[in-house]
Amino acid sequence: MLSQGVTTLARERPDNNLLRRLSPADYALIAPYLTEDHAAPNELLYSPGDDVQIVHFPCGPALTSYLVANEDGRDVETILVGREGAVGGIVSEGYLPAYTRIVVKFGGPFARLPVARLAAAKLQSKTLRNVFARYADCMLAQMFQSTACNAIHSIEQRTAKWIISAMERTDGNGTVPLTHEQLATLLGVGRSYASRVIQTFKAEGILDTRRGAIMVRAADALKHRSCLCNEAVKGHFEEVLRGVYPTDQAAVG
Repeated sequence: MLSQGVTTLARERPDNNLLRRLSPADYALIAPYLTEDHAAPNELLYSPGDDVQIVHFPCGPALTSYLVANEDGRDVETILVGREGAVGGIVSEGYLPAYTRIVVKFGGPFARLPVARLAAAKLQSKTLRNVFARYADCMLAQMFQSTACNAIHSIEQRTAKWIISAMERTDGNGTVPLTHEQLATLLGVGRSYASRVIQTFKAEGILDTRRGAIMVRAADALKHRSCLCNEAVKGHFEEVLRGVYPTDQAAVG
């Protein structure tokens, strides 16, 4: 769970593009019930079977991931969710069991909203329901694309894709707080394999590393080595919910 010391959010909207996408009237329906907290890396938001009672909105550099456990005990990460969205109770009315583990990958601020409050606000506003339904569609598209990517693209392509995807959800300085072990989990491979791929990219001058982080030295070259899955997801976001996928400026309703 998130750390203690929760505070009610100030009038200014959190640094979350989905919340900033809401119209002033729709945001006013949920603003009194939003709270703010900070989460550290690897903090657990939900385990399989947990009642989903809180919607978590990652803000700024905060990033979450969905992990599915396999029969061999390994976790495989399916999608990343950062300041473009939210996790937990997006379309349901809550109190439904979580299917996957949802963990904090990159620490940072989170806005939180009781699912019951979101459900009540949706009943009052068709446009609010529409925004969250569109976001749910974008999440589903991301899951579909991840499934296809894992099936047809090389480890090198997927490595580049995950780094780009994570980088777009940080402050844009090219430093991604991603360890070799975390990258291996994203790829569904052993740590040694992920390390070999990183070493290849380092030899090509694309990446560098420091303890607990990957530094992108040649973003264009990294994109050239990546598959187009991240671009496909970004394109769908722009078509369905323009301005929400992480860019230099978040859309404000």
